[in-house]
Amino acid sequence: MCGRYAASRRPEDLAGIFEIEKWEPEETLEPDYNVAPTKEVYAVLDRPLKDVEDPEPVRQLRKLKWGLVPSWAKTPEGGARMINARAETVHEKPSFRRAFTARRCILPADGYYEWVTGKQERDLEVEGRKKRPRKQPYFVTPADGSVFAMAGLYVFWRDRTLPDDHPQAWWVTCSVITTEAETTPLAVAPADGPHALADIHPRMPLMLTPDRWDDWLDPARTDPDELTSLLTPPPAGLMRAFPVSTAVSNVRNNGPELLKELEGPEEGTLF
Repeated sequence: MCGRYAASRRPEDLAGIFEIEKWEPEETLEPDYNVAPTKEVYAVLDRPLKDVEDPEPVRQLRKLKWGLVPSWAKTPEGGARMINARAETVHEKPSFRRAFTARRCILPADGYYEWVTGKQERDLEVEGRKKRPRKQPYFVTPADGSVFAMAGLYVFWRDRTLPDDHPQAWWVTCSVITTEAETTPLAVAPADGPHALADIHPRMPLMLTPDRWDDWLDPARTDPDELTSLLTPPPAGLMRAFPVSTAVSNVRNNGPELLKELEGPEEGTLF
């Protein structure tokens, strides 16, 4: 799954990485080292500009809310529960299938956080024989320092309780597509910790390599079978993972110190 991530790159940097043609300075977000559901996040998408005669899609950097609210939903309350869409079923689930064929985006990140409990402790937890232990957070990021381009979907939702000219009449929300975590060795693994992403969590955000960006964002591609072929995981051995402070477990904490690599798990946590 993806329940928290870091996104610190400035829009100017993202514009160069993704060849952005349009972004509004008033939508600039501050670097966020603890992105949580319902927060506003950057998304890269190809879409025609509003109030312009040219129907050709333009690559844009937009500000969306993380937590997808289906267009048919009566209220936005369920958005916080729809932060992820499974790659295996995204083409058939009612909440995601229309967006999958028409509204795909890339959610740029530095990497994502995941929390680990040791296998023996997990087994005891399942059996109810031990209190839930304090989990050790790990940060997963491309080993070469490149952007972590997460495959995503976005949807427009109309708040019918507001008039058309109200600034919050329309919501644009998004979801991260996840896939099975890699079982192959990490490019860089901690000496005392997980050696594969699957050791951390069975799911991971689907990272798109640059050779897939244009095809994924192209709104002219609408065939579900063709699009499904883009959901294969990236080549193995691109990622690294390292332990970080348990301070990231509190969404109120934010700052670059959350990405500081620890020499090993914090005292009182387990792997």
